[in-house]
Amino acid sequence: MRETAAAPRTEPGGQASSGLLYGLRVAVTAHAAALLVAASFAGQSVESDSMLESHLMAGMVVHLLALVQTVLAVLVWRPGRGAGWPALASVALFLIGGAQHVTWMWLGAHVPNGVALFGLITAVLIWAWSPAAARRR
Repeated sequence: MRETAAAPRTEPGGQASSGLLYGLRVAVTAHAAALLVAASFAGQSVESDSMLESHLMAGMVVHLLALVQTVLAVLVWRPGRGAGWPALASVALFLIGGAQHVTWMWLGAHVPNGVALFGLITAVLIWAWSPAAARRR
């Protein structure tokens, strides 16, 4: 007689992986802080050209953090059985951040993209620190 090992069953409504969720919270918070710094440098670069390079470097950090956040959000969603929309929002943040690097000369596109970044990161940041983030789907 052959025995088969049953896969562990997860109950919906349980807790999502706390380690992954904490990592996502840290990444989202760092991403939001870096975005604020980049926006601050953008405002200062209007008066001083020397701040333009600082804005560019901060933008690169924002984009790198968006990539880290995307990976963590997908891990919270798929294996961690968390909500899926933060992963999609994180992908959008990564793509819009990439568009920011391309549209830096066209303020008509660069500024609205920056506003979209702020809106999305705010939504994900609020969700990540809410009790709803820890619930499994």
